[in-house]
Amino acid sequence: METVSLQELWDRVVGTQPDPPRWLILATGLAAVLAVLYRPVWRPLRTVVTIAHEGGHALAALLTGRRLTGIRLHSDTSGVTVSVGKPTGFGMVVTAFAGYVTPSLLGAGGAALLASGHITMTLWVTLVWLALMLIMIRNLYGAFALVVVGGVVFAVSWLAKAEVQAGFAYLLVWFLLAAGIRPVFELQQLRRRGQAQWSDADQLATLTKIPGAAWVGLFGLVNAIAFGTAAGRHCFPCRFPGRLPGRRDRLRRRRRAGRARRRRSCAARTARRSSRRSRRCRPRPASGC
Repeated sequence: METVSLQELWDRVVGTQPDPPRWLILATGLAAVLAVLYRPVWRPLRTVVTIAHEGGHALAALLTGRRLTGIRLHSDTSGVTVSVGKPTGFGMVVTAFAGYVTPSLLGAGGAALLASGHITMTLWVTLVWLALMLIMIRNLYGAFALVVVGGVVFAVSWLAKAEVQAGFAYLLVWFLLAAGIRPVFELQQLRRRGQAQWSDADQLATLTKIPGAAWVGLFGLVNAIAFGTAAGRHCFPCRFPGRLPGRRDRLRRRRRAGRARRRRSCAARTARRSSRRSRRCRPRPASGC
């Protein structure tokens, strides 16, 4: 392995990389959707969604002033996040709500980073998320799952070529976006059979007196909006090939176009003034005697 200085590592992480070809973006999106829909593949990969789900609960608990005591990930792809604080109120509502929307929101954030060319940064942000969760994990299987997923992400970000990094980053982001939707349908199916009495939606119903079905619908709406926004950004760009320019890029182009128009207008006025002066100062022909 080559030796890399801290400055070189920083430049590699925060720098931008070339856009991958359009076919790669679409192919990874299709592969992610198929992985979510095909049950034999979905079953083992669902642990990735559980990691994002429980990480969302933990982050929301910390941001709302609760004390996080531990996270557990189980081999049946379930998980538990334990925090200490007021059992009711805004903090508890936000903590309970965050789980089912976090995978899709993380995917939307990753899509924004990829759209701006930060492929390596997307992978390293994932590593930071996994490392912070590893600090709070409280069971062996959870630690094993985080180490395996983190090891794969690190190996790709450090050893793989730029094309492989781009494909993996897009596949990960597409998977988070698509995988955030399926658990919402699974949750509603379990609730209909009476097998999810302590689900996040039912806890929210107890806390807010709003029916659990409404919370399930809100989960699905947020995740669908995140997926649609990212899909529109990457699948239907305004120029082809290339990535959809962001608002900052559009404003920058408008400013450049405005400056160019002002320079042309100024040059034209200057030319007209010079022409008028030359006509006024042109010597008159001498009259004959």
